Amino acid sequence: MFERFTEAARTTVVRSQEEARRLRHDHIGAEHLLLGLLANDDDLAPRVLAELGLDRAALERELAVLGHADGEALASIGIDLEAVRRQAEATFGPGALDKPRAPRRGFLRRKGDRLPFTASARKALEQSLREALALGHGYIGTEHLLLALVADDTPTARTLQWLGVAPADVRARLHEELGRAAG
Repeated sequence: MFERFTEAARTTVVRSQEEARRLRHDHIGAEHLLLGLLANDDDLAPRVLAELGLDRAALERELAVLGHADGEALASIGIDLEAVRRQAEATFGPGALDKPRAPRRGFLRRKGDRLPFTASARKALEQSLREALALGHGYIGTEHLLLALVADDTPTARTLQWLGVAPADVRARLHEELGRAAG
């Protein structure tokens, strides 16, 4: 399947691993694919997300701390998660609430350099192929990855919704841009 990926789509997958490592996560999830997409500034998918108002910093904060469901639960009992984070970082330094790095295994190395893909990330990669085929494209680009990430009720679609970017708007805008490019 990866042979159908454009250079930008391949770069997205590589960057998703880099993003997971930077956030000290031990896996590559669909959310990391979304961050990897945003790293390709001049490509269609991140441009559409930016035009629809996605704030990368807000997305990173969402992924670096607790998920939005946990944040909502805390907010319902009067706890401002961002205020807690700011206070912890002011007291203990930047990244005080970030997950610690996994311990190294063996002699100065981890158990392999690759992080595993979660089921949601694998599903998004597979869905990107379906999105490309449905559009009659013989390649998988970042636009197909983004269409897969916002399909149905995926975790990334819920996260985007939480951040004020409607997945239906993302799909509509991408289809509009793809139609314009084809016509």
